[in-house]
Amino acid sequence: MGKRRRVVEEKSKHRPLVVGGLIAVVVGGGAVGAYALYGGGAAAEDGSSADAKPVKTGPLSAAEVRSAATAFLTAWQGGSVTEAAAATDDSAAARTALTGFRKDARIDDVTLTRGKRSGDEVAFSVKGTVSYKGTSKPLAYESSLTVVRRAKDGEPLVGWKPSVVHPDLGEGDRLVTGEAGTPPVKAVDRDGGELTAAKYPSLGTVLDGLREKYGKKAGGKAGVELRVVRGDASGSSASSSSSSSSPSPDASASSGKDDDKKASDKTLLKLSKGTPGTLKTTLSPNLQKAAEQQVAAKERASVVVMRPSTGEILAVANSNPNFNTAFQGSLAPGSTMKIVSSALLIEKGLASANKVHPCPKYMPYGGWKFQNDDKFQINGGTFKASFARSCNTAFISQAKKLENDSLTKEAQQVFGLGLNNWAIGVPTFDGSVPVQSDAPMAASLIGQGGVRMNPLNMASVVATAKTGVFKQPYLVSPSVDGRTLATASRTMPTTVRDQLKELLQYTAAAGTAAEAMAGLGPDYGAKTGSAEVDGQKEPNGWFTAWKGDLASAGVVQQGGHGSESAGPIVAALLRAGS
Repeated sequence: MGKRRRVVEEKSKHRPLVVGGLIAVVVGGGAVGAYALYGGGAAAEDGSSADAKPVKTGPLSAAEVRSAATAFLTAWQGGSVTEAAAATDDSAAARTALTGFRKDARIDDVTLTRGKRSGDEVAFSVKGTVSYKGTSKPLAYESSLTVVRRAKDGEPLVGWKPSVVHPDLGEGDRLVTGEAGTPPVKAVDRDGGELTAAKYPSLGTVLDGLREKYGKKAGGKAGVELRVVRGDASGSSASSSSSSSSPSPDASASSGKDDDKKASDKTLLKLSKGTPGTLKTTLSPNLQKAAEQQVAAKERASVVVMRPSTGEILAVANSNPNFNTAFQGSLAPGSTMKIVSSALLIEKGLASANKVHPCPKYMPYGGWKFQNDDKFQINGGTFKASFARSCNTAFISQAKKLENDSLTKEAQQVFGLGLNNWAIGVPTFDGSVPVQSDAPMAASLIGQGGVRMNPLNMASVVATAKTGVFKQPYLVSPSVDGRTLATASRTMPTTVRDQLKELLQYTAAAGTAAEAMAGLGPDYGAKTGSAEVDGQKEPNGWFTAWKGDLASAGVVQQGGHGSESAGPIVAALLRAGS
């Protein structure tokens, strides 16, 4: 038997893989050295090709499992992505994931230590360093792989699945290191005090909105983290590691209809905390505290306080802290909408504060039979009396003299509603007064039909009625970001404003709002409202009012009459701000 040539080992450019108490180095082609360590995976020395070998079958031996695992781990640790991928049964998927491990997750200085074998499964530990823009932090976790036979020749390979790279990865998921979304914001009130959800529970959604819009503009710095970014149900992630040069950790795929079923992204390692920028708001600490106390005492209550002369929002509060009904609600406003309708009728000469105006018990229109609360009627009364008692038929009686778009134009052109162009600093619903016909058009005049509002909208309405000029409400001064506030295309005629104020003042003094507004005069005005909602036993109670340079509106869903439900809330805040 002749002498066998000794294979000279070339110096490896890769660090050795730790395998139990042994050291495995990559010889020549990475995987070859690892296989050679355990005597498997290489072609016979007699020159025969691998293609000529019979297909291996049967259970994997311990040596085959160790050899396949070592080949894969050695190549991965050394950064030989192609070789590591070739040591699996799905080289394309493995190559994408392993490329992303270095490129997207930004993990370097990797050490992989093979652990115990259990049948065809091999445990291993991962240690490395995650680095991003000068910030680094060590990473360590445990994972495992399973060795399988390749179908065509029975060679032992790593059975590929995303969890090999990290146990939290599923199909379509990927690891990403980068800025953790929008930088945080330290929002402060008009006096410089910090606003927190712990102190003011209603402001949770507001603070989220402020961070989203002003995180970068306020000068904050986002934190940095390594996270799992989930893919969609089809197994595709938001962006591929091969095509994204600067992936965002919060970019996730959306399959639309399946979004609610998609697992949430998961933070694995925080490299640094975000640094907040300071953002000043218009909120008044005293009024915000009072608003929180008021809504906490009732279920499903929401309220807004603003300054008519400027549009500054001074307080916003909701019983339910999880949704900002005060800014984003879309509810029928009931009789508080009669403020807008009255301005329309007075401007068109269809009503005058001190002239006789019909208020019958019933009024049919468009196939519907409208009536007043408790079926009351006012014989020979003025329009002011009808407004103060919230007579529905006084408005329905004029529907036949209006165009289908009359109320829509009044709301948009004078009160700045329904144009979806308010820019207060956080997301809002800006009211809706759609063009309608027949009975729904008539119903819109009394705040039913398709009309939809929220307390912010109605606080703005009563503020406009008080001054005659629409001032778009805002929470953050436009000087912060140079945004343009919405404006109305025309101001309210002086004669209309004066009569509208008279209607509101009389309602506060002697009408349905008198009890709630007691002691707040003489520079005040108010309107009550009750909005019927299908499926509700009790209507939504509304109330909107002004005192001096304060305007407020509130709603208590299923609260019943506005004078009894929302009225005390609004009145309490007007007193608190006096």
